[in-house]
Amino acid sequence: MTDLSEKTSYPSSWKKPPLIKRAWLRYLLWFGAAIYLALAFGTMEVNWGRVAEGIPRGQKFLSAFFPPDFTSRWESILDGILESIWMTVIATVAGIALSVPVGLGAARNLAPLPVYLVCRGIVAISRTFPEIILAIFAVKLFGFGPFAGFLALTIATVGFFAKLLAEDIENMDPVQAEAIRSTGASWLQWINYAVQPQVMPRMIGLSMYRLDINFRESAVVGIVGGGGIGATLLTSFDRYEFDSAAAILIIIIVIVMGLEYLSGYLRKWVQ
Repeated sequence: MTDLSEKTSYPSSWKKPPLIKRAWLRYLLWFGAAIYLALAFGTMEVNWGRVAEGIPRGQKFLSAFFPPDFTSRWESILDGILESIWMTVIATVAGIALSVPVGLGAARNLAPLPVYLVCRGIVAISRTFPEIILAIFAVKLFGFGPFAGFLALTIATVGFFAKLLAEDIENMDPVQAEAIRSTGASWLQWINYAVQPQVMPRMIGLSMYRLDINFRESAVVGIVGGGGIGATLLTSFDRYEFDSAAAILIIIIVIVMGLEYLSGYLRKWVQ
């Protein structure tokens, strides 16, 4: 009698199965994608002569940024930074405060259908336009200044935070929620003891992430009249003070990196 173990052979390595089983179909899709990219690049009009002429101008333009000048316009830079920080903090706080009821209403497992549809509509509308478009509208309505930037960042924060809050609530563990509900807890007690503990750590991390985004966007909305460091940066470019513009860009990078490290530390601390 032949030993069964001698006849059975098992593979010694594992290979991930392809997403598309049929080999000819995979090759056909790759071929089609290559043809599409070739045609797309072929229709792009590029004046290589102008590109060659622009390289020396680009080198001269970039060399004007060095060395960065932190001293000549330091008072204007400091005012712009402080205004951006003020605008970022209050827009983040106000946006998150408005996002909580909207996010609760946009969670299908919490809200009745009419409230769900209304809150989802608010989320969709506030996410439709980027911050720079909202800032242009706000500047047209309320004039130049940080208030326009504050409004633009607040509306963008509502769209960002309420959507993620609603999705977190919809994906929470239903067992814990049902356990709290079975004790006869009121709706507010249910939210406080069943929903809030499950979503709070992620919401704190997202709050810091949104603060980081709002500071970067404050520079963008300032360029269209929303105040803050963006307005100072635009003035530097208009006056051809590229060394001062380099100093502003470096300060923005340092602050964004600081917020990034602070966000990571807080997320670890909360979890």
